[in-house]
Amino acid sequence: MSFESWLAFVAASTVLMLIPGPTVMMLVGYGLARGRRSVLFAMPGVALGNLVCILGALLGLGALLATSAVLFTILKWVGAAYLLWLGIKLWRERPGGFEAEAVDAHDGRRMFVHAFAVTALNPKTIAFFLAFLPQFIDRGAPFAPQVVVLAATFVAMSAVFDTTYGLAAGSARELVGRRGLRRLANRIGGTALIGASVATVTLRHN
Repeated sequence: MSFESWLAFVAASTVLMLIPGPTVMMLVGYGLARGRRSVLFAMPGVALGNLVCILGALLGLGALLATSAVLFTILKWVGAAYLLWLGIKLWRERPGGFEAEAVDAHDGRRMFVHAFAVTALNPKTIAFFLAFLPQFIDRGAPFAPQVVVLAATFVAMSAVFDTTYGLAAGSARELVGRRGLRRLANRIGGTALIGASVATVTLRHN
């Protein structure tokens, strides 16, 4: 893979990441509801979920999803239901003082798992990698090193873009002082997760 092909991959990935998807909406929801610290806990789960999607595409799961409308639909609805459940939980959560809302290690582990599940259960992401990555691979060069470079590049870029979205939402959250406004922030965050659920439901099998 030439340096020019890698730059083309970076440019194409940048365009894609500027369009928020379900994962970004999830991070924004966490940022608004629980602050910036929650995003830092969730982001490694997103990165791991992206890696699983890339591996799934390379191992043939992407091809299976591309041909099986039933499997695609099952994964889509499982992911959408999971996001909806998270959104409703945030909507119903009662904000306490800032000390009570601090994200501890237990909360962080849950957020990591939630972020991983939401990212890895998105069938469109796996199918996307199946169609997207091969366009930038040089068939005359060794396959594995190119995949490692492209996967590492995408995961690193995703971490930067997604974290920026989430931290911006978390910063807005931390400007809110009154309990009533924090409750509103929780509900906006929950609505973002419910919106991510709706966005997942609208995915279509191509």
